[in-house]
Amino acid sequence: MAIINPYINFNGNSEEAFTFYKSVFGGEFAMIVRFKDMPNPEAPLSDKEANKIMHIALPIGKENVLMATDFLESQGHKMIEGNRYSLSINAQSRDEADQIFNGLTVGGKIEVPIAESPWGSYFGLFQDKFGIQWMVDFDPNYNKEV
Repeated sequence: MAIINPYINFNGNSEEAFTFYKSVFGGEFAMIVRFKDMPNPEAPLSDKEANKIMHIALPIGKENVLMATDFLESQGHKMIEGNRYSLSINAQSRDEADQIFNGLTVGGKIEVPIAESPWGSYFGLFQDKFGIQWMVDFDPNYNKEV
């Protein structure tokens, strides 16, 4: 069965926010990836933006993970009410990821088609027909540990 986790968008202060959340919940970050760690020659970033957080994850409890990213204005990202969060689904198999992605995208808008990602998981990003942001991810390495 899939696990759903919150994914929060920040305007450049996700690292500060997650340092605060870590002080409250405890634990260690499972992952911190900066935009400079995954450069895109087609969309170069300033030094300031390159140092922003592309993905940060803080496990909370046994199966919950709080995750986040920073918006990049140079890439056309703009913080507006309603896009500060996404629901992230960690599927237990590639087939389950496809089933969930294909089901929830009916009538919605696909932003990133589900496919192999540069970081090694099977990932897709979309907005459903009700305007809710979703991410579907299957990471075989993550599922081995759970």
